[in-house]
Amino acid sequence: MSSQLLWYTTRGAGAVSLVLLSAVAVLGLLARLRFESRGWPRFLSAAVHGDLALMTVVFLVLHIVTAVVDPFTHLGLAALVPFGSYYRTLWLGLGAIAFELLLAIVATSLLRRYIGARVWRAIHWLAYVSWPVAVLHGIGTGTDRTALWMVAIDVVCVAAVAVALIWRVLVAPPDPLADERRLAAERASFGTGR
Repeated sequence: MSSQLLWYTTRGAGAVSLVLLSAVAVLGLLARLRFESRGWPRFLSAAVHGDLALMTVVFLVLHIVTAVVDPFTHLGLAALVPFGSYYRTLWLGLGAIAFELLLAIVATSLLRRYIGARVWRAIHWLAYVSWPVAVLHGIGTGTDRTALWMVAIDVVCVAAVAVALIWRVLVAPPDPLADERRLAAERASFGTGR
């Protein structure tokens, strides 16, 4: 594979990963509204949220593999260790942390029926750390970070997640009884009894 093709693939997969991860964050933030509103579109379900998360991992793996094997940067496997790379150490370290947090979220989501809803939910809160860390990684290390198209992607992604967060806080205030009913429904649907 040519060095230029690797470079374009790394850049493109990174940008697509950011868009997908932002969509996953938006759907996750708005998930509570799905349970409380009968008008919520059916296609924005937990299945779409999970499928987008897995697609995000696919593009992240493509982004990471092409970056690691690219002869221009000579990153090597040290790039997978947070702050272990000589190249843009802080920014690549943030990317490694975001990826590892996302892997923990995906792994526990796949094992949810075995670990229980409470453990899954506690680990799933890492998503609120993973997304901004991933955004900072892209802003700090992306070779196109100052290109108008990448700045536009960053702005749209940050704005979408910010609007979803504000919407969730204002429209779906914490309701402990609703949380308990939802947890009971989740337990029943997964058959865990936990």
